[in-house]
Amino acid sequence: MTTVTTSRARTPRALDWRLRFAVLSLIWGFSFLLIKVGTDGYAPFQVTLGRLFFGTAVLAAAMAVKRERLPRGARTWGHLFVAALLLNALPFSLFAYSELTIPSTLAGICNATSPLWGMALSLVALSEDRPSRVRVAGLGIGFLGVLTVLGAWQGFDGLDARGTAMALLASLSYPIGWIYVRRTLAGTGHSHLSLTGAQLLVATVQLAFVTPLFTTFPTRFPLAPLLAVAALGALGTGLAVLIQYGLVAEVGPTTGQMVTYFIPVIATAAGVTLLGETLTWSTPVGAAIVLAGAALTQARPRRRGREDRARVTEAEPTNATAATAAETPSTTTPKDRTPQAPPAPPCTPNQNPNPSATASPRPLSKL
Repeated sequence: MTTVTTSRARTPRALDWRLRFAVLSLIWGFSFLLIKVGTDGYAPFQVTLGRLFFGTAVLAAAMAVKRERLPRGARTWGHLFVAALLLNALPFSLFAYSELTIPSTLAGICNATSPLWGMALSLVALSEDRPSRVRVAGLGIGFLGVLTVLGAWQGFDGLDARGTAMALLASLSYPIGWIYVRRTLAGTGHSHLSLTGAQLLVATVQLAFVTPLFTTFPTRFPLAPLLAVAALGALGTGLAVLIQYGLVAEVGPTTGQMVTYFIPVIATAAGVTLLGETLTWSTPVGAAIVLAGAALTQARPRRRGREDRARVTEAEPTNATAATAAETPSTTTPKDRTPQAPPAPPCTPNQNPNPSATASPRPLSKL
């Protein structure tokens, strides 16, 4: 008699979402250090071009594995051109130029102001997203934190105004881009991965045209800055986007976007520990105030949240993404509207663009 032993096939489990959350925070937090190292050997436009090239390569590989195709239609590509400029080419370049004269710690804190800019812009551009008093108070507290970081009571002494302004403009570019994406690319019928890959491709082409106009081809290729640029693109602009998609699909956009609040902490720790950047008391105190204000700008009335959940329960069954998006009013997709367009790779640095402007994971900025 022969005994046959069978074993149940086990499917590999994905990494716990908390671990992926921590990895994403580290990747985006270290992006500012990588920018600083990259600009030590290459011009800022060259750093941005390399970053976009390696990031596009990662998403192209992911699209090939999933057999995704690039979007079609001249109108869609026209909107992608603007989105790539506002969410990738412009902010990435501004951050690279800013870190020529300001420390990476300050650049990371400036990146955390994106939710504040997004809140301010929503007052004008998004009539359906009227803020509560708590969120308006958060806006004021957040910008008070910015003044604390910059040392306003000292007349901004010792601060490079140009570099700081570039970093703040970069963080402002993200919510502007997300408002544009929300108004123009919603309901195109293409997947998030397809649109994001196309957007990075367009941004790479944009920098490929601009870079030769302002820089000369490098005569040498220092290894450390080159590796920093490659890591910045492949990890901070490519892999991080894929991780964020998975996080938002599993735990929802509200939890997924909390990575924003860890980025400046990690960026500051990395800059001080590994680059030897100086740190005064006003920097961590101001950063804490900025993050507190940013958190308040994302607060939603509980009553409204319960009403939204009740409406979702009564509505017809929808897919998992739509159900997740309905958990918070900022990400609710009404039944009679098409889903929101996908995000571009953050921040990351950045992150993370304005979370209230889209139902998708952001890009935040989002290096």
